[in-house]
Amino acid sequence: MKQITKSIITICLFIPFLACAQNKQQDKATSAEYHKISAVEAKKMLDENSNIILLDVRSEAEYKEKHIPKATLLPLPELESKAATVLPDKDAVILVYCRSGVRSRNASNQLVSMEYTKVYDIEGGINGWPYETE
Repeated sequence: MKQITKSIITICLFIPFLACAQNKQQDKATSAEYHKISAVEAKKMLDENSNIILLDVRSEAEYKEKHIPKATLLPLPELESKAATVLPDKDAVILVYCRSGVRSRNASNQLVSMEYTKVYDIEGGINGWPYETE
């Protein structure tokens, strides 16, 4: 009887730890989502934080033609294979853009599925960017 009581007590002591671990996994899963933001919001974020990654997911030719200053080029077709190298910090703030918004939405969803936690899709892409470009 004492052995059964000890076992029950031991199990009861570990249940909160298991629940806590499960909640952390759920929190990580629910926090990994992308957000749409306007060009105005993106510009404000970039001006306030120099550690933000600005990711251009267009082709190299499109990037050379015109891009937002300090943008990192990672074309959508190469995203899955090169993300770990180009974007090693999965908790970094990443602003994603393309020409009009279709590829950036796809890229943002892909980044979230790879467990990047702070992904922001700039609405309208570079076509809707009213600020400086290079």
